[in-house]
Amino acid sequence: QVQLVESGGGLVQAGGSLRLSCAASGRTFSSYAMAWFRQAPGKEREFVAAISLGGSSTYSADSVKGRFTVSRDVAKNTLYLQMNSLKPDDTAVYYCAADRVAYRAPTSSRLQYDYWGQGTQVTVSS
Repeated sequence: QVQLVESGGGLVQAGGSLRLSCAASGRTFSSYAMAWFRQAPGKEREFVAAISLGGSSTYSADSVKGRFTVSRDVAKNTLYLQMNSLKPDDTAVYYCAADRVAYRAPTSSRLQYDYWGQGTQVTVSS
């Protein structure tokens, strides 16, 4: 059974940093694109960043470009999101997601990702 478990969320002041992790189990994810999404209260779930199956290509939303970095450790089957210069607008539940089809390039579309974690709360105070 495929399972994604996020960790690393918490409360941080504006300008601070957090590192989110997503541990994957149930299959080897090295052949699948993965991504991070987030959802703030009362808003739609939105794309944050994605990474190719080997980790050589990444893709970020304009709102986080230059501040957030997505990476993966293939050997550990783990996805990461390093978040720097956090802003109150970054407050949301953050979800990791994995593609259902192998060897596809990552995109920002939610429809590409069939497997989702339970989410981890990130709160940025001003």
